[in-house]
Amino acid sequence: MTGRFNSPTLPSQLKTPHRSLLAVALLVVLQNGLELPAKAQNLDAYRKHALTHEGSVTRGAKLFNESERLGCAKCHSIDGHAGKAGPDLYAVGDKFGRHDIIDAILMPSATIAPGYETVIVETTSGEEFQGVLKQSTAAGVQLMGADGKLVSVAAADIKARRGSSVSLMPEGLQASLSVEEFTDLIEYLTTLRQPESALASNQGMPAVLPPLAKPPHFRPWSTNEFTLPDYGVRSGLTSFHQVPGASNVFLILHQKGIIWRVEKTANSEKKTVFADLTGEVFSERGPNGLLDVAFHPKFRQNRKYYLFYQVFESGKVTTHIVEKHFNADFTGDSGKPARLILKIVSVAEDHSGGCLQFGPDGFLYLGMGDTGPQTDPNGHAQNLQLLLGKMMRIDVDHEDAGQAYAIPKDNPFRGQAGVRPEIWAYGLRNPWRFSFDRLTGDLWLADVGQDRVEEVDLIHPGKNYGWNVYEAFEPFSNQYRKEGLPYTPPVFAYRRKYGVSVTGGYVYRGDKNPSFRGVYVCGDYVSKRVFGITQENGVLKMARQLGVIPQGLVSFSEDDAGNLYAVGYEGTIYQIDFTDARFE
Repeated sequence: MTGRFNSPTLPSQLKTPHRSLLAVALLVVLQNGLELPAKAQNLDAYRKHALTHEGSVTRGAKLFNESERLGCAKCHSIDGHAGKAGPDLYAVGDKFGRHDIIDAILMPSATIAPGYETVIVETTSGEEFQGVLKQSTAAGVQLMGADGKLVSVAAADIKARRGSSVSLMPEGLQASLSVEEFTDLIEYLTTLRQPESALASNQGMPAVLPPLAKPPHFRPWSTNEFTLPDYGVRSGLTSFHQVPGASNVFLILHQKGIIWRVEKTANSEKKTVFADLTGEVFSERGPNGLLDVAFHPKFRQNRKYYLFYQVFESGKVTTHIVEKHFNADFTGDSGKPARLILKIVSVAEDHSGGCLQFGPDGFLYLGMGDTGPQTDPNGHAQNLQLLLGKMMRIDVDHEDAGQAYAIPKDNPFRGQAGVRPEIWAYGLRNPWRFSFDRLTGDLWLADVGQDRVEEVDLIHPGKNYGWNVYEAFEPFSNQYRKEGLPYTPPVFAYRRKYGVSVTGGYVYRGDKNPSFRGVYVCGDYVSKRVFGITQENGVLKMARQLGVIPQGLVSFSEDDAGNLYAVGYEGTIYQIDFTDARFE
């Protein structure tokens, strides 16, 4: 019940992301006076009672821990350590509303938390095991089943490994409960909240994020909604960017692999399919798919653009960074084969990062997550021999021997033995959106947290941002800690009551409101809250809530004029109107 987004399951991130397909279908049926199927009627009875009645926390806690009937405690911890097969429910009452918790129990396969998908392993002897992936190395894998027991399978014994869209949590758990007992269980889960005393006091993680008295407005940017009819009621927008040199032309990316081109004039709007990569992009499970686009600094001359997406090859999820070309009149893709710049193989199917941008120096930066499993048990983010859990910086205009790019001469680890020279910074869990301040060149990055906090970092070359030794300001694990090695803390972090999946944004440099100049605007995919922060020398000065958008906050964007946009996973793009707002 936590994470960045669900694919059909994208966002964010992407999910509507929290309300299941069945729940929406029920609403449609009820509104039209149609008769519900028996199973749906049964689910609706539990849902209605839990939404309209108050249960007993004491009785709900007893049910949660009762192994004979439900066995919730076998699969779910509540202490923030994520040591069992299901998602840790520490602070679940902060993370999700009552309706979302209800649906997570009634329809467990509708929204599976990234990192907790069911993995099925078939052995050479014909046996089949299924569970949540807890470890994956060259030696083999470890799966944890619903009974909490670990099963190890050696690599030599694995015939096939595949993911499943069916949750390990079985459907129909409510059938053993009366509607009153079900309501008691929901009541207990809503009380699981993060205690203020559980987190160290730090200037960068204020206990309270006050809302603005005069907040900005979030206005729909387009008359279109960007959805795919065959993708269900959810959508899957991931990225939105102005095409350089064309103030009225934008590209919009869908997780499934569609890129739309939108051309706007004062009185009209034209939407066309720019490219269709649905046959190549993998988006069936986890936070995978077509995630971002970047344009070459000399785009108007060479028409080059770059995509960040996942494919499924040789039984594994692999991230591809590719170079492609616009056609001669800039209205579509050229149709020429893509040039593969870089590919990174995931260990699990999660935390693949998802952002790339050219910096002010003309080099391509990209962020890659640890790729799982949950808690990064192999220490990918701290391992400088891997590109997992890293920010990278490469030169796509030149090639070093044996690769499609070159290493810039001032990369911090260039020439060091046993270290990947592409690395610009490390110790990241799942960097979801970064950007450069167009005035100062500062590199801002949002890193999705594990179970307790979300963080925003200022990235500097060669620095270690802590994961999984630290989660934001908090110590997380000593397994990969190295004595004497410094760790760089974030500028800003926030607790679970404000959100569970941070989405990076931009520093506002527009001319519509001087009060917001220099404010870094970011947000949270799940809570849909938008935040504004300021800093000085890497230390947080002020943090405020700017408002809430109606959809899952999967991304932000900035146009040439400095206007900011928020991208809703479900298909709507919002322009942020700062005209009457004040940051104070």
